[in-house]
Amino acid sequence: MAKAQKLWFCNSCGVESPKWEGRCSSCGEWNTIQEELVVKPTAKETLKKVWNQSKSKRNEHPKPIHIDQVGADNTIRQSSNDLELDRVLGGGIVKGSIILIGGEPGIGKSTLMLQLALAFKGKVLYASGEESEEQIKMRAERLGKKQSDCYLIAETNLNNILLQASQLDPDLLIVDSIQTLNSQFIESPPGSVSQVRECASELQRFAKEMNVPVFVIGHITKDGSIAGPKLLEHIVDVVLQFEGDTNYMHRILRTIKNRFGSTAELGIYEMQSKGLREVNNPSELLISQKEVELSGSAIAATIEGARPMLIETQALVSSAVYSSPQRSATGFDLRRLSMLLAVLEKRCGFQFGSNDVFLNIAGGIKVSDPAIDLSVISALISSLEDTALPNNICFAGEIGLSGEIRSVQRVEQRIQEANRLGFKQIFVSKFNLKGLATTKFEIDVIGISKVDELYSHLFS
Repeated sequence: MAKAQKLWFCNSCGVESPKWEGRCSSCGEWNTIQEELVVKPTAKETLKKVWNQSKSKRNEHPKPIHIDQVGADNTIRQSSNDLELDRVLGGGIVKGSIILIGGEPGIGKSTLMLQLALAFKGKVLYASGEESEEQIKMRAERLGKKQSDCYLIAETNLNNILLQASQLDPDLLIVDSIQTLNSQFIESPPGSVSQVRECASELQRFAKEMNVPVFVIGHITKDGSIAGPKLLEHIVDVVLQFEGDTNYMHRILRTIKNRFGSTAELGIYEMQSKGLREVNNPSELLISQKEVELSGSAIAATIEGARPMLIETQALVSSAVYSSPQRSATGFDLRRLSMLLAVLEKRCGFQFGSNDVFLNIAGGIKVSDPAIDLSVISALISSLEDTALPNNICFAGEIGLSGEIRSVQRVEQRIQEANRLGFKQIFVSKFNLKGLATTKFEIDVIGISKVDELYSHLFS
């Protein structure tokens, strides 16, 4: 018979400790060691695992293959019939991969996975530990999509799920969520470190041996990281972050880790009454429509992954009410905003020291592209001077500490996106114009090298 024993696990890295410690000896984090009551099976019980009841190919022992004999076939990816999801995954779903998707409660993770299950061309098993079959059916009817090859199972025992998956032989397995699962080989509460680690390992074994892609939904903690040990993110092949503000209609799917593609890709969805709609042209969604020209607003030509986007930066500069001026930034790095303000004061003579400065990236999106600097300082100067910028100009450039405008990558794609959306002028670094044939664009490309030249063009 299996015996219960007390073990201590680290919530951060998942390492097992023989006793409680204030600081984890593996990752160095403080106060992350927690006690769990674990019942481990004996060797005889382990031999009765559910894996012995599956197909005989599980028992085949792999043999080493020379690297030249391994075929690099492009058919290992399968389309999800979701252009945004395919973009983030690097071109499609890789067979035998395990994909973890995390996000805040109510952001739309289950809706995204159910849409995937209903649109996927193939047999899909959707296993839910949080909802019943009737609840999932009601949500599927609300989405308005029908798929005869989608099978549902409401189960929290992972071994039963894998047994049913082995008999059904699906082309895709979706698990919602891993924090609700428990394995019969570990006697500890669902969501504990040992359970999450064991369930993730069994799902990985199933994906690799059966060559079936597995999507796993995971909860997140208060600080926005995936709940459970850090080992969970190391086990899976792809980690996706589904984020967005509940006050806005759009959702963003980011890649945190991808063994089969780039981690710089971005997928955008719009939440509607009938589910999530793919946004193929995010520039039109992120640029607000205004009837009149207002000060403090500028358009930036940015790139996320391989996708060019035009977004609106909004700035407000007002007299400080208190002795200490406020600095606030939404969707932009506050430290970089302080650096840009210092450059404008030191190199250009603008007085921001006695003013409150508020910066907002319209639409609730977070931008890390340095090419947005030129748009930010244009919005700041526009608000300080209380002079509106024309609606048909945009910006793409990085600001250096000496006030110079540095060149940015893939400027031609930025210019093409601005040209496609009907902008008349785009300000870029003068160094980006070397070898660039600007005559092939209908938009007027203006090259500048310093912030002083930008002020002369816009406000003189």
